[in-house]
Amino acid sequence: MKYGGCRGRTRGAGMLWTCLSFPDLPLAVFARGATRETPAVVASASHRPDVVAVNDAARKRGIVPGLSIAAALALDPAIAIHLRDERAESHALKGIALWTGQWTSTISVEPPTCVLLEISGGLTYFGGLEKLLGRIDAGLATLGFTGVIATAPTAGAASLFARAGQPIVIEEDADWARKLAALPIALLDSAQAALDTLSGIGVRTIGEFIALPRDGVARRFGQALLDEVDRARGMLPDPRPPFVPPEHYHGQLELPAPVDEAEALLFGIKRLVAELAGFLHGRGAGVTRLRCDLVHEDAAPTSIVLGLTSTRQVEHIMNVLRERLAREELPDRVEAIRIVSEETAPLGAKEGDFFPIAGRDGEAGAQLFERLRARLGEEAVRRLELRADHRPEQAWGQTTMIGRAVPALNHRGLSPVRPLWLFPSPKPLGADPAAAEVRLVSGPERIETGWWDGDDVGRDYFVGRNVRGEELWLYRDRGGEWFAHGVFA
Repeated sequence: MKYGGCRGRTRGAGMLWTCLSFPDLPLAVFARGATRETPAVVASASHRPDVVAVNDAARKRGIVPGLSIAAALALDPAIAIHLRDERAESHALKGIALWTGQWTSTISVEPPTCVLLEISGGLTYFGGLEKLLGRIDAGLATLGFTGVIATAPTAGAASLFARAGQPIVIEEDADWARKLAALPIALLDSAQAALDTLSGIGVRTIGEFIALPRDGVARRFGQALLDEVDRARGMLPDPRPPFVPPEHYHGQLELPAPVDEAEALLFGIKRLVAELAGFLHGRGAGVTRLRCDLVHEDAAPTSIVLGLTSTRQVEHIMNVLRERLAREELPDRVEAIRIVSEETAPLGAKEGDFFPIAGRDGEAGAQLFERLRARLGEEAVRRLELRADHRPEQAWGQTTMIGRAVPALNHRGLSPVRPLWLFPSPKPLGADPAAAEVRLVSGPERIETGWWDGDDVGRDYFVGRNVRGEELWLYRDRGGEWFAHGVFA
């Protein structure tokens, strides 16, 4: 992205708008998934298609916007040609707006190529205007978009500067009106029908238009043109339709060429995951269930569903996806990639410690667990969980579910106690534990349950100690027989 230009003091109570303009958006929706640049153009959808956008590699071959596709092929027969997809452009612009939600909640999409942000409220939090614009600039490069960033006291002025290709930053009223007046009148939407007439009377810039008598301009060209100029100058209110983000993120990236190796998809996937992270930052949330669809031309999409501990860390999500892709066998070449956040959850703030306590933060352990599951398979990695059942052999089990806390085993001050080690099956001791050299220490504790599911038990449990000093968990059944059921650590 490009940004820079005139600077001044920020107005205390005023608004400050930043416009992100993407003149090459028709090409970016195809090119952002490419790992390297090859000559490519976007063609208009018409009977005699023209070049709408070109990349640097094509421009070096003499191909420029406005050239016919036939002429472009004459200059480079091997050039890649993409048919313009305005629906994909609109979707990409909304994806950028979603991503910018991490910087401000006041966002407006200005089709076909601009996103407007009101940023005055977050300048202190993000370390000032220069740092904020630098972060936006670096983030957009990560998403795979290039364009112009312009900042001005009004939304209309910021939009005009950005669409004029002027990466300007104006924070004070002193000089920005003069710079606005130097812009071409052709940038104004309301002036399009009157450009020939205005040019005929020598009016080519906004400043020259402002110098005309207002009453005569209103009669000749209509009030709408005057109002558009006045809104840009801050003389009239300039309400913008707010962008309302959806509940879930849904991003799609068209690949410039079909891909048949899973590893080659990671570059494009990271673009979408970075966009997802911005969306989650804006909502103060993390993703807990993520779906990655690999779209094929002649086969049903390959869907990879990840269950995650609530996170928005790009590197962690990418690590898990990388492990899953390594195990995936693709039925056909991949034409596009979709990322959908099926479930999200609030991401709670963590308490800071002057001296960190080891073991308090389980995030690293959860991330390791998710990577192992992705690498080894859903059923390969398990963990223990406690279950609500009084029968000791059924009071625990294994689970592959994630996102659920494992209850801590803490028996201090509680009665009755339980051993950490249960035998696979109870060991018979006969009718008298003394004959097996076991002395009773405490008990009994009666467990009588299970009548509702056909596995009825009736037992009296005791703690005993054998001649080697081991503490055993014993029980006597209804028939008077004794059994050793477990050993205390």
